[in-house]
Amino acid sequence: MNATKALRQAAQHRTPLIHFIGKRSPPKAVDHAPHVHPASPTEALPDSFAAYRSNAQQHGPLKNTPPPPTSSMAYGAIGGHSGGSLGTVVPPKGQYFDRSELPARFQRTPWSQAEIDAIETGGASMFA
Repeated sequence: MNATKALRQAAQHRTPLIHFIGKRSPPKAVDHAPHVHPASPTEALPDSFAAYRSNAQQHGPLKNTPPPPTSSMAYGAIGGHSGGSLGTVVPPKGQYFDRSELPARFQRTPWSQAEIDAIETGGASMFA
């Protein structure tokens, strides 16, 4: 009970560290007209949402295109070709797909048995 009294008294004498300058007031005029985003690749807004959607892409084109006639895949053009027909995949010079392909100084260091024991015992084996 005494702790509650002390906290209440402390709260009464508390002064905030943030000081606001002036009264809050909304802006006099706000422009709600649509405008192009500054980072947009085009300088104009689309005429309609349908026109925008016809050219938009999200994980592939959004157009309602029928699947290729030779493909029997359920998703149309996605996965329509086998991986072998796409050719070999080789990283560019100086780039690697896996850390094990890097020079030895950049590869992962192997765990020592002491480190493994320390992890498995939660550190208790370090003091035993």
